[in-house]
Amino acid sequence: MTILHTAVFTFLISMVPVLELRGAIPFGVAGGLTPLAALAIAVVGNLVPVPFLILFTRPIFQWLKKRGRVRRLIEKLERRAFRKGEAVRKYAWLGLFILVAIPLPGTGAWTGALVASMLDMRLKYAFPAISLGVVAAGLIMTLISFGASHLLG
Repeated sequence: MTILHTAVFTFLISMVPVLELRGAIPFGVAGGLTPLAALAIAVVGNLVPVPFLILFTRPIFQWLKKRGRVRRLIEKLERRAFRKGEAVRKYAWLGLFILVAIPLPGTGAWTGALVASMLDMRLKYAFPAISLGVVAAGLIMTLISFGASHLLG
């Protein structure tokens, strides 16, 4: 695989829910990207879906809930977002940043955008918190990936 292919796949992996930066940065570093390049590519890729998620999640969920078969799934996702949103409601901008910045399963840009959408946070308020959280999570993952690659290589 060429460096260009690795860069493209790093970008695409960072856009996938659950994987996001946690999967993209180690993939990029293992594929030969410098840690800084993997970080930059993954951060940009991870942020691409965020505005769309914030703006369109609620209207899409409302539309889907009118379709009987997916109503339970949508309601489950909404409950999950509201549970995760408790800290965000309490600490506002800082809570959203922390939710996104901790690179663990169930956190990240997708979860942050879903929570922001469910809490009716405006894009101009939520996007900076999510962006800084993505950068923080990316730095953590880069340090982990860079350290691991040096220990193993």
